[in-house]
Amino acid sequence: MPSHPAPQSAFHLPERLAPKGVPELVRADERHFADVARTLEESVADLEERIDAARLGAAGFNQELMDRDLEIHRLTARLRTLRRFGLDLCLGRMVPVEGEPVYVGRVGLADRDGRRLLVDWRSPAAEPFFGATHAEPMGLLSRRRYRWTQGRVGDYWDEVFDARALEEGGHARAALDDQSAFVASLGSSRSARMRDVLATIQADQDAVIRAGSRGALVVEGGPGTGKTVVALHRTAYLLYADPRLGHRRGGVLFVGPSRPYLAYVADVLPNLGEEGVRTCTLRDLVGDLVGDDVDDEPDPAVAALKATRQLVEAVEPAVRFHEEPPTEGMEVETPWCDLWLGADDWAEAFASADPGVPHNEARDEVWEALVAILLDKADEEDVPSEQLRRALAQHDELVDRFTGAWPLVEPTDLVGDLWSVPAYLRLCAPWLAPDDVRRLQRADPQAWTTSDLPLLDAARLRLGDPDASRRRRRQEAAARAEQEERARVVDHLVETDDSEMQLMSMLRVGDLRAALVDPDAAPGADPDLLAGPFAHVVVDEAQELTDAEWQMLLRRCPSRSLTIVGDRAQARRGFTESWEERLRRVGVDRVGLATLTVNYRTPAEVMEEATPVILAALPDANVPTSVRRSGVPVRHGRVAELDDVLAEWLAAHDEGTACVIGTAPRPSDARVRWLTPTLAKGLEFDLVVLVEPERLGDGVEGAVDRYVAMTRATQQLVVLSAE
Repeated sequence: MPSHPAPQSAFHLPERLAPKGVPELVRADERHFADVARTLEESVADLEERIDAARLGAAGFNQELMDRDLEIHRLTARLRTLRRFGLDLCLGRMVPVEGEPVYVGRVGLADRDGRRLLVDWRSPAAEPFFGATHAEPMGLLSRRRYRWTQGRVGDYWDEVFDARALEEGGHARAALDDQSAFVASLGSSRSARMRDVLATIQADQDAVIRAGSRGALVVEGGPGTGKTVVALHRTAYLLYADPRLGHRRGGVLFVGPSRPYLAYVADVLPNLGEEGVRTCTLRDLVGDLVGDDVDDEPDPAVAALKATRQLVEAVEPAVRFHEEPPTEGMEVETPWCDLWLGADDWAEAFASADPGVPHNEARDEVWEALVAILLDKADEEDVPSEQLRRALAQHDELVDRFTGAWPLVEPTDLVGDLWSVPAYLRLCAPWLAPDDVRRLQRADPQAWTTSDLPLLDAARLRLGDPDASRRRRRQEAAARAEQEERARVVDHLVETDDSEMQLMSMLRVGDLRAALVDPDAAPGADPDLLAGPFAHVVVDEAQELTDAEWQMLLRRCPSRSLTIVGDRAQARRGFTESWEERLRRVGVDRVGLATLTVNYRTPAEVMEEATPVILAALPDANVPTSVRRSGVPVRHGRVAELDDVLAEWLAAHDEGTACVIGTAPRPSDARVRWLTPTLAKGLEFDLVVLVEPERLGDGVEGAVDRYVAMTRATQQLVVLSAE
């Protein structure tokens, strides 16, 4: 873990910032950081002791065991957070008009006497630190933000909202300079992982982060406006502030556009103290039904048909087709008597399935209902029920008839049949025109594309696990064996008990006998951690989702509590309607909209070249305004210069990452990535080299790809055209 005791000074300012290091400006911070360091050491030691005690303590049963595990998880998560950071838990301080300075941290921290050393950034008390502006200072005299480098303050920036903050001898003496820590950070080198930017969250972003969770909130903004930053920090904030979204209530699912994107943002939430958020792509939601490399649908007309909500709904009649009871009765011969199973009996058994249970998992329920009907018919014959039950399970004709009427179905087989059996597709989607039915058929029904994912997902959740029945039988057999073995042990203990009070006889009490059963003895399947339901879902790059893909997310979020992040100007398929219109069509009624308009990432030099590209195709595009100029003009050249451009940049920059977009990919390394415009979405790089932009296509799709590629740059853009 980091060494928490402060060094001779918590400040390590470069020579050019020496005036900021004078004692009267940092003395109060030095004293406070010493208290924080001491309390951190004590807190880490205390947490380690509490975790050890919880692990060694009696586990109990059921709820007690669950509560113990949850407490260990909570304590361990906090311990990891404190170990991950040292003094840099502190983001900054604010000085109110009345009262003592308040220090804001990634987490809250109090000393042994209860004195609050850090307030959690998500608490109401910390809101002025992020939300105060000169127009609305929210009761502050001043605000100081720290920039940390290797556990020490490498720079800080003071903002003064009231002249009283500059008074001699006051707590809030301020160092004023002409460049904020925030603007300075915008030009710093990027790495392979996104950093959280808690210390520099701006007021417009903070207002979105702290917005309520009821209904759907759309966060719209152009490139570089911090949409992803807002989405990630909002996730951490909601888990802290809204008890309805806690892990016990379903938790939060974060959906990103690609796996490179998820790898890029992987560290942000843990650094914000949240480690339990599920992250995934749409592809991940279908599990192992398809391979990792799923191509886009090659036929635009087929893709358009599969993008509709209506076609996804065809999965339901496709499943019901496999739940039709036989319409003819049958004689069931047994060693004791012959039983008549009529069409009404079949219908009654099939109707017994719980509507909320998936098809494959309801199969056992239907079979048990069918057996119960036959057992009732046999009551008058005085037949031993358990023997009759076993005989029915071995009755070939009955089992075959039942299996044919309610078979186990694989999701891939069900969807594949839609693309290979025209009559089946017409039955399940009667609104389709004959030409559309023919268009949807294909030679290899299981040659999956991204357009198939929503149907596969709907089929997977509606059908359930085809192995559930076999696994349940194994579990029941294991539980019976466990109970029988423990019964033998109890009988032996009772028989050999020679004590006067015969204490061992108490083991025959039903509750005690049940308590001895090991709940982990029966083998079980790993739960589908992405199946939901989730209390809240966050989706980034949401402008790309089709109506069908939205159903994948809404199925997992019945509350419709959503954070939706996107930019209609970056939609490759176009986005001509409003967010409200799009979301109401897919099934979301309560929609709020927050718009971010300031580009914090992309230098003005790059935006001046990128803006005409998108406006030519989308004249009403919401193009953000850059807050800074890098002083580096956009460079133009030929494809043959690519290797030289990269070599020159790498030689001149010891840190940072570059990305080449638009050419045949090469293997990426730690400093240079090779991506398509689609995979580059949501990412940012110090240098972007856009190769042959003219080959990215025409129309809206081509314009969006060029616009996205160009605006990934935080420092320099190089455009290389064909020879």
